[in-house]
Amino acid sequence: MKANKTRNAALLCSSLLAVSASSSLLAEELRLITWGGYAPDEVVAQFEKETGIDVKITLSNNEDMISKLRATGGAGFDLAQPSQDRIVGVQRQFNVYKPIDYSRINTDQLQPSMVKATQEATALNGKFYGVPAVWGTSGLIVHSSVADTVKDYTDLCDPAVAGKVSYRLKRPTLMGFAFAMGMDPFAAYNDRDEYASIMAKVEDKLIDCKANVKTYWTGGDQLLSLLRTEEVIAAMAWDAGGWKLNAENPEIQFVAPESGALGWIDTFAIPRRSENEEAAYKWINFVMQPEIAAKITNASGNFTASKAADEFVKADLRDAYRASFDEQAITNIKWYPPVPPGLEATEGQVLDRVQAAN
Repeated sequence: MKANKTRNAALLCSSLLAVSASSSLLAEELRLITWGGYAPDEVVAQFEKETGIDVKITLSNNEDMISKLRATGGAGFDLAQPSQDRIVGVQRQFNVYKPIDYSRINTDQLQPSMVKATQEATALNGKFYGVPAVWGTSGLIVHSSVADTVKDYTDLCDPAVAGKVSYRLKRPTLMGFAFAMGMDPFAAYNDRDEYASIMAKVEDKLIDCKANVKTYWTGGDQLLSLLRTEEVIAAMAWDAGGWKLNAENPEIQFVAPESGALGWIDTFAIPRRSENEEAAYKWINFVMQPEIAAKITNASGNFTASKAADEFVKADLRDAYRASFDEQAITNIKWYPPVPPGLEATEGQVLDRVQAAN
């Protein structure tokens, strides 16, 4: 009798363990590799409550995402958020993503210009590999005293702001000046001679402009300090920095240049060996709802591709955004395409010569 009880107890214990293991296996999980601020705790909690799907977050950046997905052949994560210009080259070389099924994306809640830009930047063999998520731009941060003068990148060379200008000696400056000079560097990416001609003209302009530059900024905190003290009153920099300063001093504003702000988009991309593709699409459609997307903007400082999300963003950030970007300014954003091999070396040589020029 005692033996039977012992045997029955063992069987019951085994059954409970089996049920527990089965439940664990059945529990849904979304493994997301993303940037800081793109998956705020309150958004994750709401998604988990509404869907019953557990979300496991890994914070990363472009290089780290590529490294992790390359090492596993596209395994280990169900959803990733690489930038739009870091997908096609990686996919060609390492085959770590699978095409996006746009029939499963609620595109009605996305900015059409950003969907178009992302599709163009992530197209490969007739398929698309990215969905727009979070975006930002480089443009102008301008003090109100010179707002009527500085409306485009090349206006940083105007005598009215001599000695009170700053920008980086990096490729965004080359691109911005090229567009402001009436050229399209992105369109010339695949024509090396044309691209070299554009860069030569930009190089000459930047050398001529050196007398206007107080300093070439290298770090965001450095630039913000220069703008706060008004040692610099006009600069080329990121929108989020401009909006941060505007919250402190309404006299400072981020301005979308007349030739177009330079835009980046961090996307949603599905790793090739995703184990829960359904959850990935649910997350995309969930976080791109305007009220949810606004929470991401409040956490990260960057706006999303969700239409009308600015209505739900905290008031100071919303007002600064609307002052910088009307519909025309958004449509006019010049989105970075993938950079062909070799161009960055050419650009580096141009920047070195500008730096060395007297």
